Amino acid sequence: MKSKVYFIKEITPDSLIKIYEKLGVELKGNIGVKVSTGEKGAKGYLKADLIGPFVKMLNGTIIECNTAYPGARTNYEDHIKVAEEHGFTKFAKVDIMDKDGEFKIPVKNGKHLKYDIVGENFKNYDSIVNLAHGKGHAMGGFGANLKNQSIGIASRNGKAYIHSCGQSVDPDKCWSCKYEQKDFIESMAEAAKAVSDYLKENNKPIVYITVMNRISVDCDCDCNQGDPVMKDLGIIASLDPVANDQAFIDMIWNSTDPGHTKMMERVDRQEGRHITEYAESLGLGNTEYELIEI
Repeated sequence: MKSKVYFIKEITPDSLIKIYEKLGVELKGNIGVKVSTGEKGAKGYLKADLIGPFVKMLNGTIIECNTAYPGARTNYEDHIKVAEEHGFTKFAKVDIMDKDGEFKIPVKNGKHLKYDIVGENFKNYDSIVNLAHGKGHAMGGFGANLKNQSIGIASRNGKAYIHSCGQSVDPDKCWSCKYEQKDFIESMAEAAKAVSDYLKENNKPIVYITVMNRISVDCDCDCNQGDPVMKDLGIIASLDPVANDQAFIDMIWNSTDPGHTKMMERVDRQEGRHITEYAESLGLGNTEYELIEI
């Protein structure tokens, strides 16, 4: 059975609220909105004026974790400053979830990871919005909901574990670990599935939204992020992260924008498209979907 993916062309605060409501899921309790706060110097992260009204409507908390790579977000004090500079604290609480530690959740049937390590405060949320920015990524090829759920929710040590394909939890050592590129892509999918399993087992709903604007070949974690290479595509939303990521990839491939070739090259250079097929094999979702424009 195909998953439903909703699509709206206009990228506005009202559109974000409209597409969320179309999903028909009423999130309750303490709602965490997983958004990348963006590295200091990055340009493409989702801006406060776009997502602020939606987050305030939910009375949500922006949730993030510290980075494994050296930068301006490796610890709470520096990270919260970047969040403030980028405008997130103006409309919501910001919770750097590994500020107070971390905990392990199991990875089932993984080839690379035995567990996922996520921020301790992830336990505190009753409902989750995976609110991703669709763009390229130097290591993963592209980033959207699956990356936002794996690398994004992992603690600093958890990020190191995923980046090293299960070989190290040390952010200083993980970068020297040897692995095949496809193993890293699969490790991200395994971590995303672990988060999904954890939420299901604890009766915590999650919805997936990707804003496809300012599409650069570089991620929002890049302090030297390049300018957009293609026009904005719109917003997509689903209850299925695999379908939502697949829809984003398909829109890039089907675009008539000349700049889409640069995105395709970036994605395929890093074997990025493998993440949806592998995530599907893990039972995380479907690559087949029905696109419903609203």
